[in-house]
Amino acid sequence: MAETLAYGSLLQEGFDIRISGQDVERGTFSHRHAILRDEISEERINLLNQLSDNQGTMTIYNSLLSEYGVLGFDYGYAMAHPNALTIWEAQFGDFSNGAQIMFDQYISAAEDKWKIQNGIVVLLPHGYEGQGSEHSSARIERFLQLCAIDNMTVANCTTPANFYHLLRRQMKRNFRKPLIVFTPKSLLRHPVAVSGLNDLTNGQFEEIIPDNLPPKDISKVVFCSGKFYYDLLEVRKKKERNEVALVILEQLFPMNIAKIQELIDTYPHVKNIVWAQEEPEKMGAWSS
Repeated sequence: MAETLAYGSLLQEGFDIRISGQDVERGTFSHRHAILRDEISEERINLLNQLSDNQGTMTIYNSLLSEYGVLGFDYGYAMAHPNALTIWEAQFGDFSNGAQIMFDQYISAAEDKWKIQNGIVVLLPHGYEGQGSEHSSARIERFLQLCAIDNMTVANCTTPANFYHLLRRQMKRNFRKPLIVFTPKSLLRHPVAVSGLNDLTNGQFEEIIPDNLPPKDISKVVFCSGKFYYDLLEVRKKKERNEVALVILEQLFPMNIAKIQELIDTYPHVKNIVWAQEEPEKMGAWSS
């Protein structure tokens, strides 16, 4: 719902939106419901195009399993129409490997090679939830290996509000950068992964989300990202380990090192700082 509210608010502000990818009209996990169909006439109805007069236009298409061609087209569309929020969503994040040339040659490098800015958004469903090979890992490590000199933004959102603000930020700032988002699967229905309306109407995208436990009681800080935060939160509650702070890194690149250090400095008694992830070693955000 937060994603849909981001689209609706941008449309009412006059921005156009284009989304393509396998199953994007309904969402691979039946979460988007952007297109409704009349059972009798089979007419396609997009309610987001009926919000107000003088709004932007939303176009959304289920595309074929040809990631290289579709992402390449959308990259060109985003270049030609920089004031449109242009999104390509993989059915599962693993499927981005079919478009690897586009990431290597254009999305990660075009600004440096040709001085061309591009605001393409790539949504890659990611998370180890028992769905097996080709349906679990968006290979976070590959995208981080392509990062340098602020060439693109890489994020792994944990809360609905942060995803809302991230999508809006992509259009509201006065420059364009590619945005790679590792989107959730199980969190779409997780009872704790919720945000209030106040979280949407106020605030901004948070690169880092601190813990709300009293800093003076903390002896260990665990940095994590995305879905795995909720797994750790459940274990902490079960074991009553309230001396452990869980800090969420929402934006993996560019990483705000100064802000991370500032947050660490708020814990006067910390003896141990670690990174936790569900991905195997040397995959995910951990590289050593």
